Amino acid sequence: MAHTHSPDQPLLCQIRVRGHLNCHWSAWFEGLTVTLEDCGDTVLSGYVTDQAALHGLLKKVRDAGLPLVAVRVSTEATL
Repeated sequence: MAHTHSPDQPLLCQIRVRGHLNCHWSAWFEGLTVTLEDCGDTVLSGYVTDQAALHGLLKKVRDAGLPLVAVRVSTEATL
């Protein structure tokens, strides 16, 4: 059975970018947690209010010229 969710339901997201960012990027990415991975990537994770907010974050990734590796989104409590 497919899960349905409202477009305005909070989403748990992980945005993976190439390279290590410092913790100061958390404020620019609306409070997402900045986690540095051993492989050299950075994972930005946390809740966003809705899909529009997620698209806004992805626009920031693009505007900053950060190489996007992956995006994972869930309406569940874990990814």
